[in-house]
Amino acid sequence: MAVKVAIIGGGIVGLATARQLLERHPGSKVLVLEKESAPGQHQTGHNSGVLHCGLYYTPGSARARLAVTGVRRMVAFCEEHGVPYELCGKTVIATEEEEIPRLHALFERGAANGVEGLKLLTADEIHEYEPHAAGIAGIRVPREGITDYTQVCDAMVKEVREWGGEIQFSSEAKRMERRDRWTIHTTSGDYEADFLITCAGLHCDRVGRKAGSKEPTKIVPFRGEYYLLKPERQFLARNLIYPVPDPKFPFLGVHFTRLIHGGVECGPNAVLAFAREGYRKGDFSLRDTIETLTYRGFWRFFLRYPKMCWDELKRSYSKDLFCLSLQRLVPEIKMDDLAPGGSGVRAQAMPPSGELLQDFYFARSAGALHVLNAPSPAATASLAIADEILNMAGDAITQ
Repeated sequence: MAVKVAIIGGGIVGLATARQLLERHPGSKVLVLEKESAPGQHQTGHNSGVLHCGLYYTPGSARARLAVTGVRRMVAFCEEHGVPYELCGKTVIATEEEEIPRLHALFERGAANGVEGLKLLTADEIHEYEPHAAGIAGIRVPREGITDYTQVCDAMVKEVREWGGEIQFSSEAKRMERRDRWTIHTTSGDYEADFLITCAGLHCDRVGRKAGSKEPTKIVPFRGEYYLLKPERQFLARNLIYPVPDPKFPFLGVHFTRLIHGGVECGPNAVLAFAREGYRKGDFSLRDTIETLTYRGFWRFFLRYPKMCWDELKRSYSKDLFCLSLQRLVPEIKMDDLAPGGSGVRAQAMPPSGELLQDFYFARSAGALHVLNAPSPAATASLAIADEILNMAGDAITQ
């Protein structure tokens, strides 16, 4: 099969890119190649379904800009395609006096990003939204919500195919070579394309290198583990309850998320995963582990945050410590309230310097464009990210 554009990766960003390309250029020959047997099986299908509106992100960053526009577009997409969603709102809570300046800075950041309807809350006002929360001050974020990104992916697959695009599942890209055009050797056969877009999530660095990327960043996988509130205790969290982030640490911390199909998730922590698709503690990949532990960027990260890494690991194996973290936001939580939940693996791009890349990161190589870091809110902003990708690719996808 020969096409104009091949997209490697059938998660929500890859599917959104195919959809937007077909919407902007009807009749284009577009092919999506996905190694799994269904769409969105990894990061897309293992998140909590939050619709993020851009509160936390640095003003002027791609994450901030695309989250603010992306949430509006995702809500419109859900409405058009009958995907369940709810703008239930989020309450960000400061539990200690030292967090108040950071809370106000967060409010100003959200306002600078164009987040609509933000409101500073007193302790009494917090309890109007979350009666069981322990905050002394807070921010109400009314435009945040929840949805089902698996159903979003299913709707995108249907639309791409209706508009003439091709999607091949069970098609892992093993090797790529470029002469006048690309030849992509996969587990389901060989395909040809004039231009290549890689959106391979947990494997984006490897796939990017196969397609000519020289970027030195690597994916270091971090597993986020969740508990669920037992049904009789779900009243403790009405909607979304989040902490004030600490800028000294690269991860947000545990929070409460109501799920669109019922239930409340508590978490996640952030622990090193010993497999890029390591959703359980016992999952292990020798290749993935060696690649992480021999990467100088990882050791620089570890030496920068040794206490945080150790605390996250202890919390992974101690339900008591996990519960204590949750009690900072909702003091009535008890260990008996918590049932085992799911987990996800964050495809975190890390340069050799050992910092975490916080923004979306794209790179060009000959005849290709690579998505090398797409952290949250990538699902929310996927349609906006897709347009960003197509704008960067420019005439290469239409000539």
